[in-house]
Amino acid sequence: MLPPVRPMLAKAVPSVPRGEGLVYEPKWDGFRCVVFRAGPELELGSRNDRPLTRYFPELVAVLARGLPERCVVDGEIVLVTAGGLSFDLLQLRLHPAASRVRVLAAGTPASYVAFDLLALGDRDLTGEPFGERRRLLASVLGDVPGLHLTPATDDPDVAQDWFTRFEGAGFDGVVAKRTDLPYMPDKRVMWKVKHERTADCVVAGYRSHKDGEGVGSLLLGLYDDGVLRQVGVASGFSAARRRELVAELAPYRGVVDHPWAEHGGGQSRWAPGKVLTWEPLRPELVAEVRYEHVRGMRFRHIARLVRFRPDRTPESCTYQQLEEVPPVELATIFGR
Repeated sequence: MLPPVRPMLAKAVPSVPRGEGLVYEPKWDGFRCVVFRAGPELELGSRNDRPLTRYFPELVAVLARGLPERCVVDGEIVLVTAGGLSFDLLQLRLHPAASRVRVLAAGTPASYVAFDLLALGDRDLTGEPFGERRRLLASVLGDVPGLHLTPATDDPDVAQDWFTRFEGAGFDGVVAKRTDLPYMPDKRVMWKVKHERTADCVVAGYRSHKDGEGVGSLLLGLYDDGVLRQVGVASGFSAARRRELVAELAPYRGVVDHPWAEHGGGQSRWAPGKVLTWEPLRPELVAEVRYEHVRGMRFRHIARLVRFRPDRTPESCTYQQLEEVPPVELATIFGR
């Protein structure tokens, strides 16, 4: 088996599924990564066929000690901090300069969580049931710091407990899969349950769509002690909706003194110093958006617009409305 291999995917469902023959795992908040090892050669591939090997030299050393001589393993690269998993710090690891990569590898080392085994020695395991692949993975994975076997349970009540308790540690939710499931690359044959909530936010600006047709994303803000701070963006509009939004936002254009005029409004979250073109709006329009969870003072993922709220005042859109879950130690999951 040679790279690239597209990982098996999951489709979203509203609640933890129940039934015979299901196994549940925490949904990790990191970089999906299929690892290929053939003796001294080791390659880390992303979900979108992007090579990750050069960005995580510390993981290459860890996996060389903890994986069998010849294997293909599916898992997730995560970055563990005292407050839980940090996707923001993980994003910073994708740096073009080799010298910077070395500094980050030493200062913020990543870990690898394995959850499937696609090949072992001369044996292609993709046609085997997941229960057998999981058993083999647990038997061959070395006990090496930085390399972990994901927790798993066949009890849906335990999975529901994970879904509730471990969110504060940075987990996305829960994944469910059948024990008889073969490995099906690039197919949505598993299920995922993710946290989802709504919040009322101030629409403080927008960015045009990359094709130049209409609104691509809304810039969202929340008030914190009277200061309007960026909380994230809402996007995912259809072509027709992008054109409609241009007309709906037009009355709020022409702002003179914008609270984000000097900083923040057009900055890229993932590329510090990079400025993105944006159109400021008078911060008077309120939008109800659907979000998953908050990391720091921002939405972890892109939000989705539900509706505009002319009945709400911008000043009422504060951080106090957001549901916060206290973090738990990752040791709770690993038992050490």
